[in-house]
Amino acid sequence: MEARIQKIIDENINPSLSNHYGNAVLTGIIDGVVYVKLNGSCASCPSAQDTMENVVKRMIMDNIPEVKDVTLDTSVSQDLLDMAKKLLK
Repeated sequence: MEARIQKIIDENINPSLSNHYGNAVLTGIIDGVVYVKLNGSCASCPSAQDTMENVVKRMIMDNIPEVKDVTLDTSVSQDLLDMAKKLLK
């Protein structure tokens, strides 16, 4: 399932998001729930949740019926946390 989701992201979702200087990254699959992080301009866009619902989620769920849900991953990377800690010291 992961390979099929990645193919949809690479071939269908990211070409569309690249027009807006962004992309989507598959960050995990847990119990049929797919987690996707938006990067680039899409990450800070006020319409990020709409993009997730109307583009990313729809495209994945329409093509892979065993996916139960697609959720926006808003976690902060460990690298970013480490850099922030370094700056604060």
